[in-house]
Amino acid sequence: MDYLQINGGKELSGEVTISGAKNAALPIIAATILSDNEVILTNLPNVVDIRTLLNLLTMLGGSVEHNATVAKVNNGSITSTKAVYEIVSQMRASILVLGPLLARFGECEVSLPGGCAIGQRPIDLHLKALESMGATIEIKSGYVHAMAPNGLKGARIIFDKITVGGTENIVMAAALAEGTTTIINAAKEPEVVQLCEMIAEAGVKITGIGSNELTIEGTNKKPLQFKPLEIIPDRIEAGTYLCAGAITHSTITLNKVNPQHIRASTEKLESMGCTFDIDKDSMTIYPPKELKPVNLITIEYPGFPTDMQAQFMAVAVMSKGESLIEERLFENRFMHVSELNRLGADIWLKSNTAAVKGVEKLYGADIMATDLRASSALVLAALVAEGTTNVHRIYHLDRGYDDLEGKLSALGADIVRKKV
Repeated sequence: MDYLQINGGKELSGEVTISGAKNAALPIIAATILSDNEVILTNLPNVVDIRTLLNLLTMLGGSVEHNATVAKVNNGSITSTKAVYEIVSQMRASILVLGPLLARFGECEVSLPGGCAIGQRPIDLHLKALESMGATIEIKSGYVHAMAPNGLKGARIIFDKITVGGTENIVMAAALAEGTTTIINAAKEPEVVQLCEMIAEAGVKITGIGSNELTIEGTNKKPLQFKPLEIIPDRIEAGTYLCAGAITHSTITLNKVNPQHIRASTEKLESMGCTFDIDKDSMTIYPPKELKPVNLITIEYPGFPTDMQAQFMAVAVMSKGESLIEERLFENRFMHVSELNRLGADIWLKSNTAAVKGVEKLYGADIMATDLRASSALVLAALVAEGTTNVHRIYHLDRGYDDLEGKLSALGADIVRKKV
């Protein structure tokens, strides 16, 4: 099993190119099911989750040519509508094939999803919405069995709470439904916006893109013809490298980034004393000699993202003072706290709030990653810890970060991948 060995204390410098957004690419790959012609996707991140979902399309009968950052997908040859446990159990995003499979073929079986163990992320909102569109749904033997033999019908969907995956699934389902679907309390993340824009460019009329109310006029089961699409930059990867610059007091330039998508992160880093030079698609971070503490609350976009909470906690560990971090979206997203404390952090938990008291030093140790974003937080802390840190279970990292150790090495970090 692979692990990362990191010798801390190295100042970083240079430039890093941000990869395509995993969380944008996954629903877009799922959306290719809505077409029976070839779809070309570029700027895909070279990560495990992307390969897993493309493999799922192949298992369904689709044709996939994939070379690192480019995929040519043709789902005109799909012969199966069953997304099996062996694939879906590896990543939650596999549930995103539910909406498009049901919309195009009128029936499907999708295994209940797996993924990071950061808390309950039930799909009941997805299923309730599809039932409102006329689907008959049964959960049996670990699978969601969905039927709509006469096609899905447009409906008014009101999500009780904001759900990114639920919004994406219903947008895709509505694209081939009969009539008009309205989604109230829709997610507004950039990844949702790109999915909507992709479908709109294929001729589906969608209004309200980027707002919390979407209206989609379906094609009544007519497959879509997608134009070649370049995946947007990964705002979480970008935020992670900004945190690497902040925690190591290093000036780093990010290329191929959308500064608007990461404003919540840059504003918090500014409150900690960092300054920035920002251009259209690049930015440079200039950290202070001494980081100030930070208070933050995770909330849906455009608020502070839960996917950056762990990385900011690592930075807060090295600040001067006490920070408060409140996690409002996932109940188990503080599993990295015990591992940071093993390195010498001083973090106390009470319910969904972490109190982080800044320390002078961290010390290398053997630590274990528990989920994708926790993994990157541990790497950040290891970059400044005295001595050697071994980060184990980095298969979590490989699900979502494109060549993390290679990019950090190019910036000057002493980091190598090893096998037990």
